Amino acid sequence: MATLQKIRSMGWVLVVIVGLAMLAFILGDFFTSGSSFFNRSREYVGEIAGENIHITDYENAREQLTEVYKIESGRNDFDEDMQAQINNQVWNMLVMEKTLGRQTAKAGMTVTPDELSELCIGENTHQLIRQRRAFAGEDGQFNQMALIQFLAGLEQAAQDPEQAQNIRQAQTYWMYWENAVRLTYLQEKYTDLLQELVGANKLDAEAAAKESAVSVNVQYVMQPYYAVADSTVKVTTSDIRKLYNGKKEQYKQEPNRSIQYITFAVVPSQQDYQDVEAWIGKLQEEFNTTDDLAGVVNANSDILYNGQNYSEATVPAQYKEWAFQKGRKAGDVTGISFENDTYSMARMVECGYQLPDSVEIRYTMIADAAQLDSLKKAWAKGEYGDAQELGWLPENAMPKELAEKAFNAKKNDIVTAEYGTGLQVAQVMDKAAATPKVKMAVMARTVTPSSKTYASIYNEAKQFIAQNNNAEKFVTAAEEAGKQTEQAYNIQKNANKVNDLKQSRPIVRWAFKAKEGEVSDVFECGEQFVVALLDEANDGEYRSIESVTPELRMQAIRDKKAEKVIAQLKGVQTLDEAAQLLGAEVQTAENITLGSYRFGNAGVEPAVIGAAVALGENEISAPVKGQNGVFMVLATAKTTAEAQADIDQQKQQLKMRYAYSLPYQAINLIEEKADVEDNRANFY
Repeated sequence: MATLQKIRSMGWVLVVIVGLAMLAFILGDFFTSGSSFFNRSREYVGEIAGENIHITDYENAREQLTEVYKIESGRNDFDEDMQAQINNQVWNMLVMEKTLGRQTAKAGMTVTPDELSELCIGENTHQLIRQRRAFAGEDGQFNQMALIQFLAGLEQAAQDPEQAQNIRQAQTYWMYWENAVRLTYLQEKYTDLLQELVGANKLDAEAAAKESAVSVNVQYVMQPYYAVADSTVKVTTSDIRKLYNGKKEQYKQEPNRSIQYITFAVVPSQQDYQDVEAWIGKLQEEFNTTDDLAGVVNANSDILYNGQNYSEATVPAQYKEWAFQKGRKAGDVTGISFENDTYSMARMVECGYQLPDSVEIRYTMIADAAQLDSLKKAWAKGEYGDAQELGWLPENAMPKELAEKAFNAKKNDIVTAEYGTGLQVAQVMDKAAATPKVKMAVMARTVTPSSKTYASIYNEAKQFIAQNNNAEKFVTAAEEAGKQTEQAYNIQKNANKVNDLKQSRPIVRWAFKAKEGEVSDVFECGEQFVVALLDEANDGEYRSIESVTPELRMQAIRDKKAEKVIAQLKGVQTLDEAAQLLGAEVQTAENITLGSYRFGNAGVEPAVIGAAVALGENEISAPVKGQNGVFMVLATAKTTAEAQADIDQQKQQLKMRYAYSLPYQAINLIEEKADVEDNRANFY
């Protein structure tokens, strides 16, 4: 009881303690859940039409399109420009799918399974399918049977892991193009609907006909702006501000950065050249005498020995004369030579024989040798089945074992070579004329920067940063060191690289985290180190008035000059008087209509064209402020054609114009209104 009473007497303390404990629990739970929230937010690469795009979905789409590119190009390696193209194409397709999908759903529009099937494998196959090389016949044109065979292969059971991988790749390829067809056709249906709703009517056609119906011939006097000295006008800050406010919408921008940078080329040192020269010198005797020439070369040389037959056209250029010199024999060697930063020497393996440069091949694959006899019999009858005529191939375009047999075979001979669990079969349809060949081994080593040289140049760049860590020092030190300072403007956050610098995406990421005037760490960009200085960080919705002041000042100067010339011409009644006052000549322009693009020899002058067409015959205009100067115009003749007969033609022309521009404009507007937020820069 005493304990209970003691607890009661300290109730207020317990309330505070319990309250603090509960608060800690609640805050702990909040921050834990908050952490999950923030982590979740870092899982999304962007937002399209209110829908978050998860990084997994984006990565899956990237992998899919990469597989498509591999099949389409026949390559497995892509440079950074190609990878950037893939990334952007994936994002654009996601934007299209989400934004167009939202609009078509509102209209109750879709692509049905039957429609998609007809588009992909029907009689009227969509162009996206017809243009794929994977579905082409021997003539290079779309072949329906090739498509059917491809699709049948997607369903077959794999016999080994390699075949399973090929089937998965083919399935990925097909799913991509099937979806691309669906999206393209959905867009076509949607824009077709818009074209039915937004068409050219009679009023549009009448207005267009009227534009071209009225034409004038004029005389004019022009005072070019360049003829008025800049020093005769004064532009104030207020003038600049007024122009900026009037044109502000033209200066909308995405967040961007501008930087300066200098480069430190990673090139071999003099010691690197000496080291490679000494290295090849030590190998010279072994290279000249060894019985295991292939082993020695392939263990040391940049050029591997594979028994290739060299012709005069394919032999390394510096050894052409030596290799095909009269009296050359196996075992002959050259001295060490130096060319294009490479030390090398050669040893003759075999010479004095002839082979064709290329052979014409018919080719197929069979499961095993048991099928070979029946295949030969079929080919003897002219029944070639799935065999392909590959045309003329040089030796290095064929598998080594098959090439050795084909180039030594006779015309019409059939040769085979194992490939995996199957058998390659080739028939030599024809052979080029035999030409002299040699086999030779080349021991070569190109001089490259050593790790010591690499570290030395890197330390030079680091030292530059340590001594010049602000904008003023950076620029001054670069000039003193004789280094060219490069500029990169308007770098967008998703830019793949800076100017032409290789592997420079890290510089972009740094620029969007740095502060103005900050100097970067060292970046490795291909064969050079780069140090950058952040000049400008522009995150506002509009370009700053300071950044556009030079162009605004030029416009303000033109405006002031126009005001001055117009004031000079006040009260002038004739062109001759205007010409005498301005020291100009009277010029002519004929057949001016509202649809005209140029005004005589004066260039693009829409305001002057409008003023000229509005004049009555023999009427003179007031001074007109144009793009390139101030004008006075006299209409010497004015004609109005009969427009009614052209109404139907005008309507058809307008429809064609709408059909060309409406799809592009509609899709752009849909995407613009969808509030697309691209955050890929936070991940890559």
